[in-house]
Amino acid sequence: MGAGFWSPVIVSLQVVSVASVIAFLLAMLASWFMTRKSFKGKVVVETILMLPLVLPPTVIGFGLLVLLGRQSWIGRAFEWLFSQPLVFSYWAAVTAAVVVAFPLVYQMLQNGFEGVDRELEQAARQMGAKEYQLFWYVTLPLAWRAVVTGFMLGFARGLGEFGATLMFAGNIPGRTQTMSTAIFVAVESGHMMLAYYWVGSIMVFSFFLLLFVQRLK
Repeated sequence: MGAGFWSPVIVSLQVVSVASVIAFLLAMLASWFMTRKSFKGKVVVETILMLPLVLPPTVIGFGLLVLLGRQSWIGRAFEWLFSQPLVFSYWAAVTAAVVVAFPLVYQMLQNGFEGVDRELEQAARQMGAKEYQLFWYVTLPLAWRAVVTGFMLGFARGLGEFGATLMFAGNIPGRTQTMSTAIFVAVESGHMMLAYYWVGSIMVFSFFLLLFVQRLK
């Protein structure tokens, strides 16, 4: 297997590693806030956060093009700051993976934080713990299984992302061509053996990630 095989593998692992960390941090903050705070319109906000979980990937990709493309103010600001457009770049692939992985990570962390005994948190408050200390030293350790599971499932989801990545980041070899998009091109062009290798790679990665998650139960 030459460079033609390894390039999408390396891009996929780079993209999903960065995206998993970003999605995890965003989901951790959002899930903690949503499980600990009450406010008007909370149900609407939760619905918006979970929406990418049920939307078709092409709809997500189209939404990213509209919100972050070269015609949007965010896209123009990014291009002004970094002298290149966000769309069809490495960071576009990362963004697509973050958006599709976030709801899954958020849901797992939310379930974990909701399962933490509130009386333990209240006891820590009465002992003088500040909110950030409460989060890092009480809530997070008690929900560690959900935290690890959420990160692993987010990684697996990002690894298999296809539709949003293809629409927003394209399929540029060595930059945005992930294993999922490479499989699509390989099948279309008749390079079935390469497609088999990439499919097998994703299945192996996903199998061991899920096996690790199952052993946490």
